[in-house]
Amino acid sequence: MRVAMYYNNKDIRIEEQPKPQAGKGELVMRIEASGICGSDVMEWYRIKKAPLVLGHEVAGVVDEIGQGMTKYKKGDRIVAAHHVPCNTCHYCQSDHHTTCDTLRSTNFYPGGFAEYVRLPVINVDRGVFKIPEGVSFEEATFTEPLACVLRGQKQARLKAGRTVLIIGSGIAGLLHIKCARALGAGKIFATDIDDYRLDSAKRFGADFAVKSTEYSPAIIQKHNDNRLADLVILCAGATSAVKQALESVERGGTILFFAPTNDEEITVPINKLFWRNEVTMTSSYAGSEKDHLDAMELIRSGKVAVRDMITHRFGLKDTVKGFQLTAHPDKSIKVVIEPHK
Repeated sequence: MRVAMYYNNKDIRIEEQPKPQAGKGELVMRIEASGICGSDVMEWYRIKKAPLVLGHEVAGVVDEIGQGMTKYKKGDRIVAAHHVPCNTCHYCQSDHHTTCDTLRSTNFYPGGFAEYVRLPVINVDRGVFKIPEGVSFEEATFTEPLACVLRGQKQARLKAGRTVLIIGSGIAGLLHIKCARALGAGKIFATDIDDYRLDSAKRFGADFAVKSTEYSPAIIQKHNDNRLADLVILCAGATSAVKQALESVERGGTILFFAPTNDEEITVPINKLFWRNEVTMTSSYAGSEKDHLDAMELIRSGKVAVRDMITHRFGLKDTVKGFQLTAHPDKSIKVVIEPHK
């Protein structure tokens, strides 16, 4: 079978590998659609493990069933999570499934930018979900990223009517806008450095979209009864973005660190933020089984529409073009790879 082997963002080669076979309790999925995630193009993070096959936002059909498998049959339309928890450790029992050591060590093989992928027993048990009728393969690829977004907003305890600021309007930020709107947020503000993404933010539900270089907390106060944001969601890793977040949260509010940053040491004004102001800083990573199921239902019900976020579709041979668009997203939002085209 063909795979798109990642060496760096500009060097992705179509190579041949043996088609995987399903062992006992496993499945082999024929991948029909695979989304490119913003994390796939974080070259500073990915290149340390290269060469490898990336891709984890996958949807397709069951192509082969391992011995003893009764839950699924050949031809079933499915999505699969690449990271799954053990469900028994201290972290899982504390409802922090995505901090589980097992979740951080599980994966499917060889990766989502391939014609076929083998789903191990543990993934099949708690990380494979049937695609509802009426949901296309490309829409289903949003299950995993939306699960991550949804978990983040759950962690941040978003409540209906609350004011939200989303810093960074790439694909994750835009999904946060759609999800926050679906969950009943009040005013939604968004920032970015790029006009194309700011226009997309408005189109997808932001009430106000402001260029990062022109943003100040006073803009939120002007349109929000002189209050700052109840929830600030950081979808950008720049130090300047973190500074904006710290300056933009209202008393009793929350800052959600959703994106990683290269600068791991950031000064926080402890007294100004926390003493008397009850500001919460939290983070989130990945999504649990329930998050995936909830995300799929949001897509199925139409509460979070995702089809309009897809701007480009490529066959496997043009995966490198998709990576370049995703790495420089001034003319794209979501890129989907269709391995069999």
